[in-house]
Amino acid sequence: MWLGICSAPSALLASAWSTSEPLQVARQEVAVAELDGRVYVVGGLVGGTVLSSVEVYDPTSDSWSFAAPLPTGIHHTAAVSSGGRLYVMGGWTDFFANATANLWAYDPSTDAWSARAPLPAARASLAAAALGGKIYAAGGWPLARSADFAVYDPTADAWSVLPDLPTPRNHLGAATLGGVFYALGGRSSLGAGVGNLDAVESFDPATGVWTARPALPTARSGLAVVTVGSFVLVLGGEGNDANPDGTFAEVRALEPRRGDYRTLEPLPTPVHGIGAALLAGRVYVPGGAPVEGFGLTDLNQVYDPGLDPAFPLAIPALGGLASVLLGALLLAGGVLLRSRQRRV
Repeated sequence: MWLGICSAPSALLASAWSTSEPLQVARQEVAVAELDGRVYVVGGLVGGTVLSSVEVYDPTSDSWSFAAPLPTGIHHTAAVSSGGRLYVMGGWTDFFANATANLWAYDPSTDAWSARAPLPAARASLAAAALGGKIYAAGGWPLARSADFAVYDPTADAWSVLPDLPTPRNHLGAATLGGVFYALGGRSSLGAGVGNLDAVESFDPATGVWTARPALPTARSGLAVVTVGSFVLVLGGEGNDANPDGTFAEVRALEPRRGDYRTLEPLPTPVHGIGAALLAGRVYVPGGAPVEGFGLTDLNQVYDPGLDPAFPLAIPALGGLASVLLGALLLAGGVLLRSRQRRV
């Protein structure tokens, strides 16, 4: 049995949202990744215009700059960093048309893109994550590609097809934790918020087997997913019937060891068509759209979990008052440490 550090159901631990310097170009349906201590925001949509521009956020100066643009405009793509390079794969090159199999690699030392081996099949609205020096890409659109799952080896510049995603989907999120790949949420159709899914499944490369995991508390698509410590965080998305705008502010944390979700502080501005990156212990969610299927924002929303993300966030249950007091002391210590760090 495990005892969470914070017993309050509304928060994992002391935490806070803030905003940093906004994007230079408001955009939605972006891909987001961390590389060399910076946050990269790739492509996206501005109305019906498909962007090729790539923005880079430097937290030390709280400023954005433009990297070399992609060779082609792209949206609903996936971006992953591995081995000191940024990889961008799949997506639509026109307004919800012309899905591509392209894989581009960005070298920050030369500020240049190069073509790599394309995906086994063209698809957009896919999700990808790095694990063990390789890149795993799951799901996507068109419908015939929604169960696709493949792994890319940057050293060999080659893709290998893996067992199909058990729940076919697009507009999903992906993350890796503990040597396992996770596919979360998404939808079974193309219409905004239609056919939203709560399915969560994990793939173990060591066994080549998919496993069903606890479903999301709320089905959603167009979400952002990121690993923080021993948790997989699920942020925002669309398909929220309780919100007139159709977007989610909810932030949930899946802890695979317990097999349950914690509720964290919600996004200040609900958005979909987003990605997230972990950088120096903070989660960055730049851009997105505040209305289901429409709109765009230049906001750079930042989440501070409150303690070092490597902290275990759960302690063995000691029983009775002792466990409660120890949990409170650990939480108080973390908050005090943060306070001192911010004054330095």
